[in-house]
Amino acid sequence: MKRALPGLAVNGLLCLGAAFSLLPLFWMLSVSFMRPGEADSFPPPLLPHAPSLAAYRTLFAEQGMGRYFVNSLFLASAATVLSLGFNVMAGYAFAKLRFAGRERLFQLLLLALVIPGQVAMIPLFLMLKDIGLVNNFGGILVPAAASVFGIFLVRQYAQSIPDEILEAARVDGAGEFRIFASIVAPILQPIMVTLATFTFMGAWNDFMWPLIVLSDERLYTLPVALASLSREHVQDAELMMAGAVVTVLPVLALFIVLQRYYIRGLLAGSVKG
Repeated sequence: MKRALPGLAVNGLLCLGAAFSLLPLFWMLSVSFMRPGEADSFPPPLLPHAPSLAAYRTLFAEQGMGRYFVNSLFLASAATVLSLGFNVMAGYAFAKLRFAGRERLFQLLLLALVIPGQVAMIPLFLMLKDIGLVNNFGGILVPAAASVFGIFLVRQYAQSIPDEILEAARVDGAGEFRIFASIVAPILQPIMVTLATFTFMGAWNDFMWPLIVLSDERLYTLPVALASLSREHVQDAELMMAGAVVTVLPVLALFIVLQRYYIRGLLAGSVKG
């Protein structure tokens, strides 16, 4: 019994911490099903007296949240596909292909990790403006196509691929693209799932860059649309919480579904890299 007490204490503290962390999400979900004005009563109810979808109907029928949901889904999915294509190939190249200046170039890329993203926003905006990618989805997707972190993540994992396998494939006459598609890509699957999860969640939750690049309200993503909605309906707690649920629920569900592969990719990369 004495040996079990420390374990019970630790598990109890973990459960308490989990409950404390989940309480805001539970409150958000509960308020979204309340009738207009119900959350403003004192003391505020923990559960809706009579659950209602009024806030969600207002959100989609009157505020056009469906359009913003589709915009976010398209941008996050497209950014994920582009990121996988560029980052995986670049990470593999830095890990296994020999070319002049490889190490120096990779070191320069790593230096970019210490530079805050906000510092590069104005130069990046001016570059996109010069090529006509402001106020359209291209201005969101082009910067998301490749990232230093994604290249680094894939490179660390790809270093675990035995050189003998690649050399044997070359001796058999396979080209680099055939080797990448048939041998490398299947081996990199765990880290690809991890990178895809990172990228999708980052693109879905991104607020600052879409706010800067997109001025047409029809192109807004969910976080930008929710912030715009709060200016007029800041007192409507039920409507705002319904918007928060619509924004949070997809990425939360995605993480829950893919968490096994996500954690496996991170752990494998840290051990093998």
